[in-house]
Amino acid sequence: MSTPMRVAVIGAGIGGLVAALRLAHAGLDVTVLERAPAPGGKMRALPVGPAAIEAGPTVFTMRWVLDEVFAECGASLDAHVALTPARLLARHAWEGDGTLDLFAGIDESAEAIHAFAGAREAAGYRRFCARAAEVYETLEGPFIRSDRPTALDLALRVGPFGLPRLWRIQPFATLWSALGEDFRDPRLRQLFARSAPYCGSSPFEAPATLMLVAHVEQAGVWSVAGGLSALARAVADLAAARGARLRYGAEVRGIVVEHGRVAGLDLADGERLPAEAVICNADAAALGAGLLGPAATPPGERLAASERSLSAGTVCARAVAAGFPLARHTVFFSRDYRAEFDTILRGRRLPEDPTIYVCAQDRDEAAAPKGPERLLLLVNAPAEGPEQPSPQEIERCVTNLRGKLARHGLSLTDADPPVTTGPAEFAALFPGTRGALYGRASRGSTATFQRPAARTALPGLYLAGGSVHPGPGVPMAAQSGRLAARALLQDLSALPDRASTRRWRAAAMPGGMSTR
Repeated sequence: MSTPMRVAVIGAGIGGLVAALRLAHAGLDVTVLERAPAPGGKMRALPVGPAAIEAGPTVFTMRWVLDEVFAECGASLDAHVALTPARLLARHAWEGDGTLDLFAGIDESAEAIHAFAGAREAAGYRRFCARAAEVYETLEGPFIRSDRPTALDLALRVGPFGLPRLWRIQPFATLWSALGEDFRDPRLRQLFARSAPYCGSSPFEAPATLMLVAHVEQAGVWSVAGGLSALARAVADLAAARGARLRYGAEVRGIVVEHGRVAGLDLADGERLPAEAVICNADAAALGAGLLGPAATPPGERLAASERSLSAGTVCARAVAAGFPLARHTVFFSRDYRAEFDTILRGRRLPEDPTIYVCAQDRDEAAAPKGPERLLLLVNAPAEGPEQPSPQEIERCVTNLRGKLARHGLSLTDADPPVTTGPAEFAALFPGTRGALYGRASRGSTATFQRPAARTALPGLYLAGGSVHPGPGVPMAAQSGRLAARALLQDLSALPDRASTRRWRAAAMPGGMSTR
C-alpha cells in the first residue's frame, strides 16, 4: 500500500488554508508553512490599545464557497463561525451632496434611490441589477468554478445558445462606460463603479463584467463574529483537525526542484522539507521575481508597474466617533473620481481628495456603541515603485483624510495611538507584490484571462491565492484553493502507482454550474 503523498503549502492565506483542508481531508500528508505568527494572510487583525482591529478584508460575500468547502470536509460553516446577514449593505456620502443607503433587498434600495435621485435613476438601478445578475450567472459556472479558461474556452463552455448572453455582458466595455447606460446621476455611477477598486483597479479601465460584484453583494453580505481573521482561524483549525500540520513563524526561502519536478522546500532556518507537491499561496509575483528560487520562476507573474493593482493606505484606530452617523460600512466619495484615479495610477501619488472607506467594526444596525470603537479607515494608493509614497506623504494623507471626514461632520477622538499601514509596509508583509494588494490589475477585456491557473508547467507545483484565477477577494481566493486541491487530486489519481492502492479518502470536488 502506498504512503500518502507529502504536500507542502506555502502561506496560510485563505487560498492555502482551503487547499490544505481539502487535501488533508482527502488523506494526504499536508504541512502548511507560514512566516507570520497566525493564519489569514491579508485577513489579519492588528492590536490598537486593548482592542484587535480587522486590518484587511471586512466584507464577506459568496458564502456558498465556504459552505461547500466545509460540507466537502464533513463539517458545517455555521458550526464554526457565527454569521449575521446584513440588511444595510453600506452608507454612501458625497460632500455637500447627499447620503444614500443601499440595502440587501433590491426593492428597498430602489426606494432609497428614488428618494435620492428620482424615478428614472430608480428604474436604471433595477435594470442594472438585472444586468449584474446576468453577468454573474453567465460566469459562475464556466469561469469562477472552473479552471482558468481562455476567451475561446469560455465561449465553448457557454455553448452556442449562451453566446448571446456572453455578448450581452459587454466583455469589451469598461465598467464606467457600461454604468452610463443605466445611470445619468454621476453620484450613482460613482457608487456602482466601486466594484473596480474592490478588485484593485480603476473603473475607467476595468471591464464591465466587474458589475457582478453588485449582484454578489445583493445575494448576501454577512458579518463574521470576530472578523474575517476569525474565519481564517476556523478554516485553519478544521484543517488541523483533519490532520494538516500548520507551522507558524516558518519562512520559505525556496522551492526545491530535482529531476524536473518539485521535491520540497528550503526554509530560512536551513531545514529542507521533502514534498512531492507544493501549493504556493504566495503572490504569483513572488515566484516571478525569483524569490522562491530560479527553477520556480517561470510559472510566476512578471508585472510591470503599470500592470499592478492598487495598493492602499489604512489607519486602524480606536476612537470616539461623533457627528456623522456611521454605518458598519460607510464610503465618503471624492469630488472627482477620474482625477482621483489619474493621480494614483498616472501620477503615482496619493490624491489630495481621496475616497475613504470606513469600517465601524463595533456597529450593527441598532444603536452606535458608547465610548471608543474600532475603526478601519482605507484609501486607495499606488503600489510601491520608483516614486512610492514617502512617510511624509502618508502622514499628509492621514491629515487630509481626517479633514475630509470632518467636512462631512465626522469627528474622531483617538483613545489610543492609531496604526497606519502604507504601500511600503504592504510590500514588506507580502513579498514580491511591491504593495499591490490584488495581483494583476483588471485592465481591459483580456485581463480576466491573464491570471495564472492552478496548474503550472513545473510538475508538482500548484498555485492558489488572490493573484491567480479566479481573482482577488476572500471568496475568490478561497475558490482558488479548491481549484488547486482539485487539480492536484486529479493529477494524483492519474498516476499509475497511485491508482490502485490509495490511503486517502475519496472526496467529491464539485465543478461546472452550481446547483442551488
